[in-house]
Amino acid sequence: MLKGYFSKILLIVFLFGIFKVEAAELWVATNGDNTNPGTKEKPLASVQMALRKARELRRLNDASIKEGITIYVGEGVYEFYEPLLIRPEDSGTEDSPTRIVAKGENKPIFSGGVKVENWEKFSGNLSGLPKNAEVWVADAPKVGGQPLNFRQLWVNDKKAVWATSLNDGKLDRILSVDNEEQAFWIPTPDADFNNLDDLEFVIHQWWAIANLRVKGMEVQGDKTKISFHQPESLIEFEHPWPAPFIDENNEYNGNSAFFFQGARELLTKPGEWYHDKEEGKLYYWPRKDENLNNAEVVAPFLESLVEFKGDLDNPVKHFTISGIAFQHTTWMRPSERGHVPLQAGWYILEAYKLKEPGTPDKESLENQAWIGRQPGGIEISNASHINIENCQFQHMAATGLDLVTGVSDTRIQGNLFRDIGGTGIQAGFFGGPDFEAHLPYNPKDEREIVKNIQIKNNLITDATNEDWGCVGISVGFAQGVNIEHNEINDINYSGICVGWGWTKTISASKNNRVHANKIHNFAKQMYDVGGIYTLSAQPNMEITENVIYNLNKAPYAHMLHHHQYIYFDEASSYIRVQDNWTERAKFFCNTPGPGNEWFYNGPKVSEEIKNKAGLEPEFQQLLER
Repeated sequence: MLKGYFSKILLIVFLFGIFKVEAAELWVATNGDNTNPGTKEKPLASVQMALRKARELRRLNDASIKEGITIYVGEGVYEFYEPLLIRPEDSGTEDSPTRIVAKGENKPIFSGGVKVENWEKFSGNLSGLPKNAEVWVADAPKVGGQPLNFRQLWVNDKKAVWATSLNDGKLDRILSVDNEEQAFWIPTPDADFNNLDDLEFVIHQWWAIANLRVKGMEVQGDKTKISFHQPESLIEFEHPWPAPFIDENNEYNGNSAFFFQGARELLTKPGEWYHDKEEGKLYYWPRKDENLNNAEVVAPFLESLVEFKGDLDNPVKHFTISGIAFQHTTWMRPSERGHVPLQAGWYILEAYKLKEPGTPDKESLENQAWIGRQPGGIEISNASHINIENCQFQHMAATGLDLVTGVSDTRIQGNLFRDIGGTGIQAGFFGGPDFEAHLPYNPKDEREIVKNIQIKNNLITDATNEDWGCVGISVGFAQGVNIEHNEINDINYSGICVGWGWTKTISASKNNRVHANKIHNFAKQMYDVGGIYTLSAQPNMEITENVIYNLNKAPYAHMLHHHQYIYFDEASSYIRVQDNWTERAKFFCNTPGPGNEWFYNGPKVSEEIKNKAGLEPEFQQLLER
């Protein structure tokens, strides 16, 4: 009897061992091999191959995936030569999600850059360089056998400076604008630029800067006529807002400021670099603590690292990325077609002033504009239940993370955004080549609307460092976006912007919330700015218990005091603002709409509210990074 009883127990244990279901695991390591099975002992070499294997497990409905699939990524650098594409076939379910997770003490790095190696101290003659220049030279990188064009460079994890006049002292101002000939008159530069194909002109325009490729320079004594390539030349001299500024009656802070970048003659200081595209050489003047014999130098290649791409009928679902560092992305439009923004980094494709103002939505509208979207390090389109958590977004030329269209029920939490050229986090609809930017957005298919998004406990710092008119967090037309307990600092324009369209018409925007964020050291270069900035009608929007301070005085602002802690711009409506602490009671409304409510905002808000804003205790370690 006893023997038979133990036999039954052993059989039950044996059968349980056979039929026990655990989550599937796939492992990736820098010393792996894509012919390996992807176990911990024999890992794969790339996350792309691991995702393919996970996709096959889903397709075959393998028993191991009942509780999900986890792709563990080991420490080290993984160089991407194309974005990681996450498709509907990679979706998980609520009970069986798909995860890409870091494994190890240090975050694995997904890099869109290529290394520049074999540096030598330059000993030849290079006209235009200072006599004391200690310049090093290397062959410029190639990708796929083709020369790489790029606008950024990082040396030992620190951003180098593209040769520029920006740091040579106080910026010059334009003298006049010739719209008919599409040219500026400027003070004659000190440098004699030998190759205009290298030269870029960057002009400060109200709340944006424009990057214009120089076509010609005609010197006439102490003034010079400068012209530009198409298409940006037509856009620059035709678009009405924000236009070059001329202070005709000396009532403001002078004409639009400008600087040059990109040319060899501008390489004048340690930390600066120049790319000679004709010779295929890269020149760099090292900083004091840099030794190029052993330095790690990276030039960016990709504009995006990860793309979630579903469609409305078949979205990507239930996918998490945790603990990954995303680094080294570029953005090449300014070098290829110029960059003239409308606002918040959205570049103009076409814009002009209407001879007879008015549209069905707005009788006085005179500004028409069709715009384009900057690329993002991670771009998410048509997806739901996506989690991006505990990641790092660093060394990026444009947007860090972008929720483009059709994204819902998604959480962005606990991430660090640092050294971002454009906007840190962006979400929602803003217009496009086929939708004029000043129209209300009400899509026929509501699944297009970005909605039910949690953006919580993220640190965004040193963003907008290339396109000064971008922002920390930017939300266009969207619903149910909760922006809570983030910290945003070191920003050239506004901290958090919600709304788009400049329209009083109630449309897709509603139920958004900006709560308990800490915003400081902003408005460093631009004006017409707000720590929190809103546009258009947004029923049931709340702005509560935020802390906003260190409002800068932008040195080249035309109107020196046109900056504020909270800014209701055109047609902002149905918004409740309560218990926000600001160091001064400096707020502004520009033709707001109805239904707004203001309660107890300014320096007298309680210390308890002030102390609770920003990153919550379990996310404070982001500040230490």
